[in-house]
Amino acid sequence: MNSLANAFDPRRNAIGFVRWLMAFMVIFSHAGPIAGFYGGADLGTQWSKEQSLGGVAVCGFFFLSGFLITRSKMGRSSTLRYFWHRFLRIYPGFFLILLMTAFVFAPLAWWQERGTWDGFWNAGSESPFTYFSNNFTLLLGQLNIAGMGTTTPLYTDHGILDWNGSAWTLAFEFGAYILVALLGVFGALANRLVGGVVAGIIIALSTMQWMGIGDLTGLSSVFGDFRLLLLLAPFAWGMIFQLFQDKIPIDDRLAIACILVAAATYVRGGWLVLGQYAFCYALIWFGIRATKLVGWDRYADLSYGIYISGWPIMWLATFFHIEEWGWFAYHAVVVIACHAYAFLSWHLVEKPAMALKRWTPTWMTKLGERTAGPRARLSTAVSSRLVLSRPEVTR
Repeated sequence: MNSLANAFDPRRNAIGFVRWLMAFMVIFSHAGPIAGFYGGADLGTQWSKEQSLGGVAVCGFFFLSGFLITRSKMGRSSTLRYFWHRFLRIYPGFFLILLMTAFVFAPLAWWQERGTWDGFWNAGSESPFTYFSNNFTLLLGQLNIAGMGTTTPLYTDHGILDWNGSAWTLAFEFGAYILVALLGVFGALANRLVGGVVAGIIIALSTMQWMGIGDLTGLSSVFGDFRLLLLLAPFAWGMIFQLFQDKIPIDDRLAIACILVAAATYVRGGWLVLGQYAFCYALIWFGIRATKLVGWDRYADLSYGIYISGWPIMWLATFFHIEEWGWFAYHAVVVIACHAYAFLSWHLVEKPAMALKRWTPTWMTKLGERTAGPRARLSTAVSSRLVLSRPEVTR
């Protein structure tokens, strides 16, 4: 059997292309509510009652993240360094888009609307100067700036004033990173059965949510937000793929069957219960098999920059009424602008930040020294428990 463990080469795969493609699935999907295309609805909801094409892409993002982040935590890096790496990948690019939105995109939009900047810089509420401070933690506390955008299709059709309607997923992404870190600290990744059980419970809870089984909010108020399990389920599926990579076959016939299942459940129902997991298998299979697309991101990893800049750029375009030029012209402008932004973001901010992965901040060094003893004792205690819990093997 050709397993995932044998087939997946972390340095030679088409995951970069897959991420790039999914980032544009999100953009095309959001063109519905932002610019008024597709009847004002997200692309894909015309065929599926469960998920838009943008939602399908986000599912894929979280699956690949679960697979790759679990792989990263199972490596040699400490928990502190693991978080440092995750911070460098998420926050610098996010900080940039917050600043660009508050001090470039929003002022341009305000000027286009009013022909002056009066009232923008000294806005009494939703100030551009608080947009960064209210959002930089990933927990979004300010969606709009200076009450602007009331003439755009996004507001006139949906009553939404939001400069970045894609950014809400980042908090859930980082929450998933914390989950993986905790599983690593408590040995649930060293003993893959334990990690698999945790991931399986998340998927089971998600299935209960979508099938309307039981009252999950009775277990915990956190389940009151349906988005938690919506995003954690594919992430957990990715964790399982990493933990049991030697048991997962990479088979063309299975991939074709999964594609058919994913397509059928997307249109006829059952996507969130079954189809999304079949789609994720097809995604990792494609990433391995599409050898001609290896190295797609060798000049720049554009997917993250495209994802977090897509909504702000698309909304900015509607202030200039570019959607009135037609579907093709609007998308052409947006695609070019997103590529340009993501390219500059990668080379000026994201890549230099990632170069700091080997550097250890002073605070991290001191924290590591102070917690070395307790962490060692915890690791020893967890290891002892795991050894005692393993059944003896009869020779």
